[in-house]
Amino acid sequence: MNDWIAVMITILGRRNSSSVQLVMWAINEIGVEFERLDYGHGFATTNTPAYLAMNPMGRVPVLQDGPVTMFESAAILRYLGAAYGSETFWPACPRSRASLDAIAEWGKNTFAEGVLRIFVYEVRMSAATRDPAFLAAAVENLIPLAKIFEGFLRGREWVGGDHFTFADIACGHILHRYFSLDWDRPDLPMLRDYYEKLQQRTAYQQNAMVPFDDLKRSYRPL
Repeated sequence: MNDWIAVMITILGRRNSSSVQLVMWAINEIGVEFERLDYGHGFATTNTPAYLAMNPMGRVPVLQDGPVTMFESAAILRYLGAAYGSETFWPACPRSRASLDAIAEWGKNTFAEGVLRIFVYEVRMSAATRDPAFLAAAVENLIPLAKIFEGFLRGREWVGGDHFTFADIACGHILHRYFSLDWDRPDLPMLRDYYEKLQQRTAYQQNAMVPFDDLKRSYRPL
């Protein structure tokens, strides 16, 4: 239980960020009150002392909840689950949660990063800066990861078993981009059916299926 009264959770971050989408999907599934303020990439700048004090990386999202201020979307997801989630969404027992934690970590990092490599090529790079070798390497990296994802779904209703959990958010938030991008996807029927099932969830429609037109040709290499 919280030892403070949270008036409302505040999320700082633009809605077309995949990391913000993960957090907002979780908030809407759990059903806590919130406000979201647009920050980053054409909105309020993250390069200010005040913002950098909350997230020294200058990225989105940032969560504010009473005395709690934190960054990193996967950490925010875990916080939301522990603070506000049901036992089904976030099992309190570490042993019951262990396999879900592992899948969630893999989904947010390894799988999502693989999808985002193709996203950078297809959406954020201009035609003049695209190197087909970059796309080929990204596809070669992602196909085996997608097959691993398919394996998580074999014999299961959701990635962790019979119930929708935080692990589905960590893994599933990026599937809209996975299936919307123009690349040679492998035929994985369980993964496709899983995505179709996610699309039936109102919170997924509102927070993960967000247009990314504003991000086109916006890539700036470091």
